[in-house]
Amino acid sequence: MADFIRRCKGKVMVSINDHPDIWRAFDGFHFECLDIRHSNTNQRQGKAEVTGELVIINWSRHLNKKAPKP
Repeated sequence: MADFIRRCKGKVMVSINDHPDIWRAFDGFHFECLDIRHSNTNQRQGKAEVTGELVIINWSRHLNKKAPKP
């Protein structure tokens, strides 16, 4: 997927689980780190686990900064 995005001539945005392998595969792109609470999990207990999510883009926004690597 990272190679495909590198070849794309247009803008691409990907949302994917935060994992060290993802950081390595998409090195050089711009990252936004988000905490996501999936509402369809743990409904019996009334709470959902918070997980890390990365939004990866292949262009530079004027206020966008690369997130620090974990």
